[in-house]
Amino acid sequence: MRLFRGASFLLGGLLLCLTLSAQEPSGFDAVIRDNAKHMADEGKQTFRFDTFGDESFWGDTLRLHEAIEGQKLGGVGPGVSPATALAVGLKVDVDALPASVIAALREGKVHSTVDDSFAPGIGHRLDGWANRDLNVGAITSLAPNLQPAAALLGTDVATVRKVLAAWGPGKFDAELFMDGKGFRPDGKSSAVLIPPAFGLAGVNLHTWTGWGSVTYWNAFVGNLEMHGKGTFFDARLNNAAQFPVAAAAGFGNVRNTPDLITEKLGALQFYQLAIPAPKPPKGSFDEGAAERGKELFAGQAKCATCHVPPLFTEPGWNLHTPEEIGVDDFQASRAPDKRYRTPPLKGLWTHTKGGYFHDGRFSTLGEVVQHYNGFFGLGLSDQQVHDLVEYLKSL
Repeated sequence: MRLFRGASFLLGGLLLCLTLSAQEPSGFDAVIRDNAKHMADEGKQTFRFDTFGDESFWGDTLRLHEAIEGQKLGGVGPGVSPATALAVGLKVDVDALPASVIAALREGKVHSTVDDSFAPGIGHRLDGWANRDLNVGAITSLAPNLQPAAALLGTDVATVRKVLAAWGPGKFDAELFMDGKGFRPDGKSSAVLIPPAFGLAGVNLHTWTGWGSVTYWNAFVGNLEMHGKGTFFDARLNNAAQFPVAAAAGFGNVRNTPDLITEKLGALQFYQLAIPAPKPPKGSFDEGAAERGKELFAGQAKCATCHVPPLFTEPGWNLHTPEEIGVDDFQASRAPDKRYRTPPLKGLWTHTKGGYFHDGRFSTLGEVVQHYNGFFGLGLSDQQVHDLVEYLKSL
């Protein structure tokens, strides 16, 4: 009996040790766990608040802050009121507001019942969601001194303002400072829709035209678009025939001292890849139709050929020529590989405003499906198109 009890005690102790070991990693496993938490926390801070030193360009050079302040506060013009800021798509994190401000706002604002925000434009932060209300062109146009941008593009300020005014809400043209193309051949703006930055774990190439990985694009935007202070290298931008503005400006090899960007790229990428695609609200799609659409997605409609579940893009080099997908080559020709990326589809329901595809050319998901229905000769009926749309809304 004593032997049995002793064995039981030893076995119980062993199980306890194994349980504690499973719960509390040790050695290098603990190092990995602690590093993951540190990276996520640091990356979130960078994603939300870091300027990479770009205030010297937007403030000292373009003097955008003076337009925001207005003449009464020592700036220029009428200034930017809170109402104007919200009108151009700037958002307010309600969790960062003092209690006194919240109390004052409650007197004249009504809660949104769609996303539980405090009011339109004021609510809880949703990292990674595409802000299709943000009018980057209108905000940039407020700057009193756009001459540096005009000089870079080899044009005048009036033309720069015309280009910016054409962007509209939810769009941005990252290639403008590369090739100088402000408008498409058909006269429409060359700006494209702001894509979401969630659900990118496992996705190789980023942006509509696959310029590079998430961390590549962060370095690209931080250095070349926001004009932060860092290091950036991409010899492809030395191609003066394709990227005349970038080649002339030396954007293919940027070096700043001190470098305020590079050391933050790792944690920033880690945090972004940890942002999951949000699930659609219950009741926002027809579940029965979505089930039928799922079968079509993998079968007759052949969507899963490129939008491979569960990534809903191809693992690997997820790019296609314009001819392969039946669209024009204007935007693709502005990227090094001259192709379009297969965009991941999870969370599609969050960015319906502004249309679909890179430039919003299709106003509904039904139009997108019908485009491929005709281009590939899929033979989908109207009911099947509907079912497929409901499945896309369910992702």
